[in-house]
Amino acid sequence: MRPEHRLVDGGAKQAARLKVGFVLSRCFTLSAFALFVDTLRLASDEQDRSGRVLADWQVIGSTRHLITSSCGVQVAPTSDFVDPSRFDYIVVVGGLLSVENPVDQQTIAFLRLADAKKVPLIGVCTGSFILAAAGLMKRHESCVSWLHYKEFRERFPDLSVRSDRLFNLDRQRGSCAGGSSAADMAALLVRKYISRDAERNALEVLQIEKARTTSDIQPRRPLYDDYDDARVKAAMITMEQFVDGSMPIEKLAAMVGLSRRQLERIFIEKTGMSPAKAYNRVRMERAKSILAQSKAPLIEIALDVGFENASQFTRTFKRTFGQTPSQHRAAVSRAH
Repeated sequence: MRPEHRLVDGGAKQAARLKVGFVLSRCFTLSAFALFVDTLRLASDEQDRSGRVLADWQVIGSTRHLITSSCGVQVAPTSDFVDPSRFDYIVVVGGLLSVENPVDQQTIAFLRLADAKKVPLIGVCTGSFILAAAGLMKRHESCVSWLHYKEFRERFPDLSVRSDRLFNLDRQRGSCAGGSSAADMAALLVRKYISRDAERNALEVLQIEKARTTSDIQPRRPLYDDYDDARVKAAMITMEQFVDGSMPIEKLAAMVGLSRRQLERIFIEKTGMSPAKAYNRVRMERAKSILAQSKAPLIEIALDVGFENASQFTRTFKRTFGQTPSQHRAAVSRAH
């Protein structure tokens, strides 16, 4: 962090603004970019006036041509490539991994120049893939979505990567899984460079109750992703769609073209569990996620995952995870 942007202990604002340059890849993820930049916008001024009082940002590019996001919405760069040291951070917003050349060679050269000038680089969504391909993630750890973890390992087997956290700040590099975690990472920068009040203002307007931290866990990947049998996957996807337990095993088997006995045999072979036990696990994983991310009463969570009362839910949860729902929620709270 540059000293002119540090906060004093009382949280007093410094005169200089937090300056962020955004590099958008071809087919970038619009939501990740929008949440990151809007967090800066709302933190920069009061009462949603959009003034660039405490922060400033530019979308920078090798040309002023429109850049098309993965959803088809286009964004125009607001600045050519300038001296990267004008910015406190350069944020690379990635998108679809199927795009062969997400950025051009001029962009790669600009990012390497930023690295040479000690400007911190952040990869948002699959932006860490772009930084890694440019040779800019050596000796740094990348944080990617669990959806992209396997592909990152295949493309960059010598680099350190994790998919358990929402985002990561590792010295001169930052990376995040994308989606709503882009707002969490932006909120961290706002808190460090501007003030907690500015962070609170931004999150309140965005209707985000609380910013998550670098220790927060990514929502777990679906259980079905662990298995390669198409029938098992299809059955478990259906289980997640009927997480209240209302899907009978017989009907579940019929939906994937099997008898109940055939489905049970395949589940035991492929997962080591019966379909009923797998269904219970899916429901408990959903309950575990709700406990960690909300303050909903136990009875409400119990009903959501198909239990008639909180005591029955508590017994099943403890049998599954070795602790009661209340104990799990308290442990998550202490960790934060």
